[in-house]
Amino acid sequence: MKQVVAMLLTVLGMAVSAPMVAMAQSGPLRIEITEGVVEPLPYAVPDFVAESAGAQQLAQQIARVVAEDLTGTGLFREVPREAHISQITSFGSPVQFADWKAINAQALVTGAVSSDGNRVIVKFRVWDVFAGTELGQGMQFAGTPDGWRRMAHKVADQVYSRITGESGYFDSRVVFVSESGPKDQRVKRLAVMDYDGANVQFLTGSNALVLAPRFSDDGQRVLYTSYETGMPRVHVLEVGTVQSRILQGQDGVMSFAPRFAPNGQTVVYSLTQGSNTDIWAMDIGSGGVRQLTSAPSIETAPSYSPDGSQIVFESDRSGTQQLYVMSASGGEARRISFGQGRYSTPVWSPRGDMIAFTKQNAGRFHIGVMRTDGSEERLLTASFLDEGPTWAPNGRVIMFARETQGAQGSSSLYTVDISGRNLKRVRTPEGASDPSWGALQ
Repeated sequence: MKQVVAMLLTVLGMAVSAPMVAMAQSGPLRIEITEGVVEPLPYAVPDFVAESAGAQQLAQQIARVVAEDLTGTGLFREVPREAHISQITSFGSPVQFADWKAINAQALVTGAVSSDGNRVIVKFRVWDVFAGTELGQGMQFAGTPDGWRRMAHKVADQVYSRITGESGYFDSRVVFVSESGPKDQRVKRLAVMDYDGANVQFLTGSNALVLAPRFSDDGQRVLYTSYETGMPRVHVLEVGTVQSRILQGQDGVMSFAPRFAPNGQTVVYSLTQGSNTDIWAMDIGSGGVRQLTSAPSIETAPSYSPDGSQIVFESDRSGTQQLYVMSASGGEARRISFGQGRYSTPVWSPRGDMIAFTKQNAGRFHIGVMRTDGSEERLLTASFLDEGPTWAPNGRVIMFARETQGAQGSSSLYTVDISGRNLKRVRTPEGASDPSWGALQ
């Protein structure tokens, strides 16, 4: 279905140097990025209309997930349902804009749900209350009853897009390491979930330690490191069938920190031979490998630029862990990190404009971002241990793992936007680490 993006509401200047959100005071309703105080856009999502028998619960659930998605961004503030004056009783009935203006709802989302037990149809509209106009055109999504949350995320993505002018990130999944048991005897399994922690599915058992899962760009495969053979090996797993295999060309060596190239046909990873660790690339189809670095130091954690032309990685060639960028074919690398402390786990933004990283300095760990030339460094978090950033599909939010200290410490996933605000914990049934955010589905 063709996406309709209305530009009556738009985000202006989404730069790290101007991270705050404020409402424009005049002219068309919009969200602007300024250095001022955050003022989320007030909006309303009344319960969707049930257009068939038995659809009432689904209609309420879908409306609530849409609201949770939007409010969770920090850009929107929902007007409580108990403040609503109007009731939406029919999807096609005229909107009483005066009633929504009276409670200061500047945007309104209306919807309807029908179901025959095997198929669910969700319809929705987005309204600019003060202009009294519809943003874009009404749309609908269809699916099975067990896919209702995904349809709700799709609706929220469309609403977000029409209000900000940018793509959403709600209909996406995250692969991560699920952790259970005491800190000194952790059981780690690969799992995949919706971006908000719902619908967790385990991909591996608990018989072997697993680390660093990474989604392919299409979300169909996952690379990860496993100690199943007693030595770290890079595996590739097909998400649909939950079948995995060891990549070729790794006999007798330790390989880890894998990541797909944007084309999905090449894997870049670290390989240790003797006391030296370098970055290598492998063609998945043929198993052919080539060495990309050859410095007498540790080079690891490679990540491709979105166009596949460059790789950012961490290296201690200068004496401490720092970030470097080189051509995807290898060759001379240029250092881009020059602040105090040590830098690691760099990840290129899907927009191509920034690199996220982990920083350790003065006994604290931080998640940060910088431009691809190393300028405009900004630290977003600080704690006992924050690490392993991964980008939302739209490049505006970062997920990472945070571990608490002490013998009873545990690891959890958090999100934060690129301005450093709206820090939130992601709900998972057990401890969680090593997230990798997949693309929009």
